Amino acid sequence: MPKSLYVHVPFCEQICHYCDFNKFYLHNQPIDEYIDLCASEMEKTIHFFPSDEAISTIYVGGGTPTSLSTEQLRRLLQQIKHYFPLSNELEFTVEVNPGSADEEKMSMLYEMGVNRLSIGAQTFDEDLLKAINRDHKASDVEKTVNLAHNSGIKNLSIDMMFGLPKQTMKQWTDSLKSACQLQIQHISAYSLKVEEKTVFYQLFKKGKLTLLDQEDEADMYEYMLKELSKQGFRQYEISNFAKDGKESLHNLTYWDNQEYYGIGAGAHSYITGVRRVNHGPLPKYMKALNNNEFPYLEQNQVSEKEKMEEQMFMGLRKRTGVSLVEFEKRFGKAVQQIFPQVMNKLITDQLLEVVQGHVRLTDKGLLLGNEVFEKFLLSD
Repeated sequence: MPKSLYVHVPFCEQICHYCDFNKFYLHNQPIDEYIDLCASEMEKTIHFFPSDEAISTIYVGGGTPTSLSTEQLRRLLQQIKHYFPLSNELEFTVEVNPGSADEEKMSMLYEMGVNRLSIGAQTFDEDLLKAINRDHKASDVEKTVNLAHNSGIKNLSIDMMFGLPKQTMKQWTDSLKSACQLQIQHISAYSLKVEEKTVFYQLFKKGKLTLLDQEDEADMYEYMLKELSKQGFRQYEISNFAKDGKESLHNLTYWDNQEYYGIGAGAHSYITGVRRVNHGPLPKYMKALNNNEFPYLEQNQVSEKEKMEEQMFMGLRKRTGVSLVEFEKRFGKAVQQIFPQVMNKLITDQLLEVVQGHVRLTDKGLLLGNEVFEKFLLSD
């Protein structure tokens, strides 16, 4: 059964131009009722899918969880602690937008047992912050880091983005330098992907969005690999870097293809071999729970073939790759038996390698990760 829990808070004070997560403007939303219904979903979930093990990781994401008032967010966290059995070695992460958590809110998070924050910096360039419609200033990131440390929360991650429209290499190197000067243990850095249902997508369709070419993005990525390594951040996943063993245990749940609970509008879950997606629109999510029903939009029983594919394309995101022993232990067959042609081709093309009992991306494969993953998805 799952040992990880994700809770979605779909409210934002401002909508970023690149974001396609399930989110709504905060104002005039039924936030208190939403929190009550999240509690209803937690109660139903733990009743129908009881856990025989304590939850070891919690991630409260969004949206912007810290856009809630201190008392609203406290109530949500209290409900989590009430309904789910929690480990004494719990990693408890909450997403924070720079500037959206004051001293009172930070102190409350610490009191509620939150011991890790994911801070959405994205860039330290003021012009780029405006271009992507962020509602914070670059200086707010350091203030938020200091507030967290003063409250007692010292395990901190920041999110960064590269390949932003018209972003220069200097803007990227300066932002990385600013990030590395902070008292943080973890950096997640993602290239821009223009997704449907975003402002950037609409601009792109109209020919009003200038994107960087792939070579420029690749240069930014390779620079980041070298620079973060120099600064003591070890790459443990394609887009994630950690100091001192501070990897995101919650995200490793996904990359290790383990099951997890998902609560909230638009949340995903993976329980008893079934992947489920909750209704995203608030009225549909709330109506289902008010009718004492689960708020599921989709349910998909994952086949053995799909599980093996997922084990590969999720596990290969990690720099250590996929353990050959663990794969065979889990599925009763070796990786090479299941994907003989794909494995041979990717190894011949020097995109994959077998090292110390693991199959993993080569340095060349790291730059072409999505192409490698697709090969496992499309295999017979």
